[in-house]
Amino acid sequence: MPAKGYVEISIETCKGCNLCVIHCPTKCLALNTSDTNSYGLHYAYMVDEDECIACQNCAIMCPDAAITVFKKVS
Repeated sequence: MPAKGYVEISIETCKGCNLCVIHCPTKCLALNTSDTNSYGLHYAYMVDEDECIACQNCAIMCPDAAITVFKKVS
């Protein structure tokens, strides 16, 4: 079973490019279309924490290094 993970996304750093959402194999990330950061940009957020496998695809794809991935210790 893959490791469980947690993603922290810096709302102010995220520019809403959607690359993290596209490259998430478990689809646990989404783009928040109902809210914006202080720059007026939509930002990514974690939809389903239970689905995260800490693969780090989102952090690798993020051009602004706005994402940090943590592995949960059981």
